Amino acid sequence: MSSASASPISVRQFEARDETAWNEFVRSHPEGTFFHLAQWREVIRRAFGHRVHYLLAERAGSVCAVLPLAHVKSPLFGNALVSTPFCVYGGIVASDADAREALTQHACDLARRLNVDYLEMRNRRQQHPQWPGKDLYVTFRKEIDADSEKNMLAIPRKQRAMVRKGIQKNLRSELDRTVDRHYEMYSESLRNLGTPVFSRRYLEILLEVFGADCEVRTILHESTAVASVLSFYFRDEVLPYYGGGTSAARAVAGNDFMYWEVMENARQRGTRIFDYGRSKRGTGSFDFKEHWGFEPQPLFYEYFLVKARTLPNLSPTNPRYQRFIRLWQRLPLRVTHFIGPMLAKYLG
Repeated sequence: MSSASASPISVRQFEARDETAWNEFVRSHPEGTFFHLAQWREVIRRAFGHRVHYLLAERAGSVCAVLPLAHVKSPLFGNALVSTPFCVYGGIVASDADAREALTQHACDLARRLNVDYLEMRNRRQQHPQWPGKDLYVTFRKEIDADSEKNMLAIPRKQRAMVRKGIQKNLRSELDRTVDRHYEMYSESLRNLGTPVFSRRYLEILLEVFGADCEVRTILHESTAVASVLSFYFRDEVLPYYGGGTSAARAVAGNDFMYWEVMENARQRGTRIFDYGRSKRGTGSFDFKEHWGFEPQPLFYEYFLVKARTLPNLSPTNPRYQRFIRLWQRLPLRVTHFIGPMLAKYLG
């Protein structure tokens, strides 16, 4: 055993001076993701007002594990400690099993002290097999080839025809420096799905905090914007994260062309991985990504129950929300802009 691994592990709360070391650890670790970056701490605090508890484990003065956590408390949707809300991935990133166990114990103790209903960790691989979990979400990740034509041919025939349709319709993309056009189309798409939209300010904060690692790409047909997506860049990955389109996008294959444009521009930047994000099994989003030739990979959302006796179910697929969804779909868009953020801040 090395002297480093034999050294005791200490766990403490993140401090501002830790940001560089935290992010270097996340970027260098194969299980680190964009959603583990320390900047999310600022985003969650500024955009939603939730208390954050970013935990850092050290051994011999060096970072050996990190765990981003946020406390989301609502009279409607419950009281939870989550890693990480508004993010598809989370959980502990650790250099070894001892460091992982130290952060697990600290997180469970914190959940008890906060008297939450449950602690939720959103892992890309199973970390706590003894905890109850959900087999609801999957992620879709695929390599981007350096050759554009190979990427096109890797898309199954029917979906490839939709991308080519967008090209034939002379669609083009522009990078936006604000979220104005994007928010209008994104919020319309969520309204049509019956889902409350985030505040415009949240998306503005993402652009401010992540800078060049966050971009908004808008698709135009002639001079009319028909679709837009906000994407993240991390290491050699691109993550198109918040996307939406108008009803006019369907006629010109605007959404299909949009994701092709993201892939093409990422390829030109030397990006190797296209991360389509998570989807629920049995949904249109799941089918759309499969039609692009992506294979679903399971996500492991694991729960340490404190006050709760059963797993939470805040998914739109929950039958208890169907009446609300149908009502939301009929609301004027401006009304959803006003009410939506007050609900969405608890539905991360």
